[in-house]
Amino acid sequence: MSCIANTDDLRFRDQFESGEISTADFSHRNHLRLAFVYLTESDTEEAGDRIRAALLKFLDDNNVPAGKFHETLTISWIMAVKHFMQKAESATSFEEFLAADDRLLDPSIMLTHYNRDTLFSEAARTIFVAPDVQAIPQYT
Repeated sequence: MSCIANTDDLRFRDQFESGEISTADFSHRNHLRLAFVYLTESDTEEAGDRIRAALLKFLDDNNVPAGKFHETLTISWIMAVKHFMQKAESATSFEEFLAADDRLLDPSIMLTHYNRDTLFSEAARTIFVAPDVQAIPQYT
């Protein structure tokens, strides 16, 4: 059985996409939740495309410069959430998914996969840069 999003998770996605979530309310945890929902509905590549589009729209709707968007972090988090979903394959909500293993709540976890200079480079902000410390498992 694969992870599934419950009605609260789907409502969150709808609220985010319709602009009902403010920048003040969009935390790291909510980034993960959005990734989780998109990954329950589509494969990794499509989920990456969907979250990129949703985040860029969110920035635009909230008058935040598009330069705040970070391609490598966005795609790396999609990959990481997918990896943890494979391990919590029967989770029936985002909360249940996190209860199985909450290590993703630590935003610095990406520094176990990337050197800081690589991850926060201008190149990594605009295009996906592969991990240079430890690979993130990938699933199709």
